Amino acid sequence: MVFPVVLHKLADWVLYQVLAKSCYKAARKMRNCGILLSNNNNPSLKSSQQPSLFPSVRKCCLEGRGSDTLVCDIQGTLLRSQSFFPYFMLVAFEGGSIVRAFLLLLSCPILWVLDYELKLRVMIFISFCGLRLKDMENVSRAVLPKFYLENLNLQAYEVLASTGTKAVFTSVPRVMVEGFLKEYLGVANVIGSELHTYGHYYTGLLSESGLVVKHRALKEFFGDTKPDIGLGSLSLHDHLFISLCKEAYVINKEESKSSTSSVMPREKYPKPLIFHDGRLAFLPTPLATLTMFMWLPFGIIIAIFRVLIGIYLPYKLALLLGSWSGVNVQFKGCNPSRSNHKKGVLYVCTHRTLLDPVFLSTSLGKPLTAVTYSLSKMSEFIAPLKTVRLTRDRKQDGDTMQRLLSEGDLVVCPEGTTCREPYLLRFSSLFAELAEDIVPVAINAQVSMFYGTTASGLKCLDPIFFLMNPRPSYNLEILPKLPRELTCAGGKSSFEVANYIQRTLADALGFECTTLTRRDKYMMLAGNEGIVIENNRKNIY
Repeated sequence: MVFPVVLHKLADWVLYQVLAKSCYKAARKMRNCGILLSNNNNPSLKSSQQPSLFPSVRKCCLEGRGSDTLVCDIQGTLLRSQSFFPYFMLVAFEGGSIVRAFLLLLSCPILWVLDYELKLRVMIFISFCGLRLKDMENVSRAVLPKFYLENLNLQAYEVLASTGTKAVFTSVPRVMVEGFLKEYLGVANVIGSELHTYGHYYTGLLSESGLVVKHRALKEFFGDTKPDIGLGSLSLHDHLFISLCKEAYVINKEESKSSTSSVMPREKYPKPLIFHDGRLAFLPTPLATLTMFMWLPFGIIIAIFRVLIGIYLPYKLALLLGSWSGVNVQFKGCNPSRSNHKKGVLYVCTHRTLLDPVFLSTSLGKPLTAVTYSLSKMSEFIAPLKTVRLTRDRKQDGDTMQRLLSEGDLVVCPEGTTCREPYLLRFSSLFAELAEDIVPVAINAQVSMFYGTTASGLKCLDPIFFLMNPRPSYNLEILPKLPRELTCAGGKSSFEVANYIQRTLADALGFECTTLTRRDKYMMLAGNEGIVIENNRKNIY
């Protein structure tokens, strides 16, 4: 039902945009080329036209701005990158599919020869046509904020943060930026291009209002009132936009590139970035995306090779061949001794991916048993060690872990879920009640292309995505065994033991401790508690 509507509207748009306006746009480009050539032949004229009419954002005073109103755009102003292509690619890949992302990449040669308006319309159509509204909400909430924060212009943000009322006018789709601007930057009003929908799907076309023209939208929104501050780029459209404000400042792209003062450090983020979702670990610019697609066939083959050597080869040989294939494993520490020969050692690990127990077992060179609250059939099949599922029933899980400890060494990740950023979630205290020989293990993993974790995607593919990275890295450090006086056997409560180990591991990794739980993670990233009903029973992943 969506396709006929899209086809009809697309035909109308092509007739108007391409046929009716093509002659005018061609003439305008020829005129601009003529002016550019004349400027090159006349250096004095060229130099007189390059300086901006407005001062740099660096000259904006930040004091006493609490009652001021600021207007700006996110593209080219709040963000350091001028192109919005990477963010459309994130929508296409994370919200759509790899096929949609590939089509968007193939459109790059066409996008380079189109003007801004046509380019934006083409990217919107490819990224959004047939996309579910729910999928876009997930991408906007869980994927895009991480990349926006990493690309924020520090100088523009400081001006924005110093003002009282903030409004953003942009021609990019409102649905792509509104959530981030309101939640992270405290923007009160976001005026962006609206997209046409049919039922629960986007058609890939704009609504009847079309693309937002910023200076017109500003006049309609504020009327005769002038905003106090306007931020913009060096483009003529932005000059027209910010000229309607009492004060106007520009973001110089060349200054931003040549200076580190515009880069937003993590410690200055307006809100800590603890959770985010999506598979892509890099900003998908055209060149980076092309590199990913070229690597993909090799990545699948090398991931299968890494899985096979982990399953079938001895520990030392698996480590050797794994390092030759590009897996970087850094291991510190040694095998701890048992104080009680009737029970095994309990390894308490930070949780970065589902492969944490696998890398620990391989690095120690001995078999371990891992307990987990859920494990996909794929992960269970490829795991080269024994895995046991827990039920989240405290008494039953305690009995299960006691039995496993009587059989040998055990690995547990008390956070209950993975976290990609340098934070540790709250530790469950159950493990502290079960063993005297408790050994903390600080684990961290780094990737360059794909994340090996997901909250809303297929978790069965998590190990495959991690192993598809060109050079995935695992750092493991065996910390000293917990002294008896710091365990439950020495008089400490299970909560005190869990909190102590959490702080010890955070200090070893340079991470921060939080009181957040897996429920907080799934509520933020997936909009649920991480529980799905399948075959009349609850599975928690």
